[in-house]
Amino acid sequence: MIFIAVPAQAEDVSDVPAQTRKIETYLNNLTTAQARFVQTTHDGTQLVGTFYLDRPGKLRFEYDYPIEDFVVADGFFIYFYDSQLEEQSNAPIGQTLADFILRDGLELSGDLIVKEMRRGGDLLQADIVQSSDPEAGMLTLGFSEEPLTLKKWRIKDAQGLITEVELFYLKTGITHASNLFVYKNPNRGQQRFNN
Repeated sequence: MIFIAVPAQAEDVSDVPAQTRKIETYLNNLTTAQARFVQTTHDGTQLVGTFYLDRPGKLRFEYDYPIEDFVVADGFFIYFYDSQLEEQSNAPIGQTLADFILRDGLELSGDLIVKEMRRGGDLLQADIVQSSDPEAGMLTLGFSEEPLTLKKWRIKDAQGLITEVELFYLKTGITHASNLFVYKNPNRGQQRFNN
């Protein structure tokens, strides 16, 4: 399993406000991206695929064959397609942890706050929670620092289940096809929702 571990030698960050501003600036400037990823679920299952980002509001996770599941956010809703059940579920982006990264004008003050920041495992790690309900879940972002680059994130949901995504070969400032962020039913090839 791959986790953002907090090794014994992890050190607290003394300049949290300055580092928080750097992270805000980096994420707000991260408008488009593509990367390979390894996702590790709470039960240790590892899946590999390609991640696409078009901020604000849009992302896509495509898993490598033979997995036909996918996740797509179209700017309003995020859709989860389960190929075994041949069905999708969805939710407004603002009601999911994906909102942490997908929102426009991301600020790590107000409704989102940095609960803790540390350096460990060669990464700057920031634990982000909702100020109104810090127990609803936590997003830990891991960055290499020179230059500041997103390397991984870990989501801990309200039930304490952890899913981690580690990014490889991150490319930024690219142009995506607009239909990449549209949910299409794989069984019918029909566009059901769009933006």
